[in-house]
Amino acid sequence: MLVSSVRRILHIDMDAFYASVEQRDKPELRGLPVAVGGSPEHRGVVAAASYEARAFGVRSAISMARAVRLCPSLVIVRPDFARYKAASDAVFAIFRAVTPLVEPLSLDEAYLDVTDNAWGEALGRTVAQRLKAQIRAATGLTASAGVAPNKFLAKVASAWQKPDGLTVIAPERVERFLHKLPVDALWGVGPVTARRLRERGIERLVDVRAVEPAVLREAVGSHADWLRQLAAGIDERPVVPNRSAKSSGCENTFSEDLTELSQIRVEVDEMARNGAAWLARRALTCRTVTIKVRYSDFTTITRSHSQAPSTRNPDDLAARAVALLERTEAGRRPVRLLGVSVHNLVDLSEGRDEGPALPLFDSNNADEQ
Repeated sequence: MLVSSVRRILHIDMDAFYASVEQRDKPELRGLPVAVGGSPEHRGVVAAASYEARAFGVRSAISMARAVRLCPSLVIVRPDFARYKAASDAVFAIFRAVTPLVEPLSLDEAYLDVTDNAWGEALGRTVAQRLKAQIRAATGLTASAGVAPNKFLAKVASAWQKPDGLTVIAPERVERFLHKLPVDALWGVGPVTARRLRERGIERLVDVRAVEPAVLREAVGSHADWLRQLAAGIDERPVVPNRSAKSSGCENTFSEDLTELSQIRVEVDEMARNGAAWLARRALTCRTVTIKVRYSDFTTITRSHSQAPSTRNPDDLAARAVALLERTEAGRRPVRLLGVSVHNLVDLSEGRDEGPALPLFDSNNADEQ
């Protein structure tokens, strides 16, 4: 196993960001289970949960109604994106004072390449410690940091000791660290893909290296080579500063072709809701949802639907994505791959959108049953 560079990459992730801002600004919320999001009576979704709420199983992207069932004492707070953006701006100003190589992933997380830095610090650990201290002093908030030779390992490391954690994976420790990781630590391996891998006996990240290439391709399709590289601790991607996302999506290649329209609808619905959760984490909305369908003969089509005003309501996006299947031959032709993506993104915290704004976390549908 080779580590291909001696870069010092940091992944810094603010701890329970929206909820932490609320607890910082409202002392009466400190120590309480807090969820930021919409009303449970109007299909609200959890955008962020405090660590007290997470102890009950409350997490982002689940319905607020389910969150209240898990934690009856949950305190629900409507989001205030202006305050979250102000806190984010303060954090990113600290990052950019240290290195110009800052790649934002959302309001509350970023990659930093600190191989060369304004402080002249030789150790990534020291840079991370100083950044964490400055963030706390400037904002009153805590952040967790991962330090590693590449982006993949740094992101895994930042989640290792949350909250307020600092995990360093030195080049000589990479192999030892990789042996600790389950397969779903791999980039892009969600619950569905993880289940497919485990069905084939691929339980740990290191199992990805040992399995026959054909078995891995059957499970994850064209992503097989990329996952095998990550499983070896190799990630050559540079930190790209000032990159703004123009779209986001996910897709699944199925080990067996899908023939039942009902199952295809379930898969599309789930992917669309994942897209809505991605938008919520980044304080964005979208005007366009697109589905991708690849049939068993590898013919691939896309279908899109756009509307204003923009939204990130999971029920709306899921319904629009599923409706697009009517413009395909899914259910009549075997389907090998499905994908859902969101486009024409809008940052409502900057006041840009067309048409009257819809509620960010609530829909106008009937109460959730």
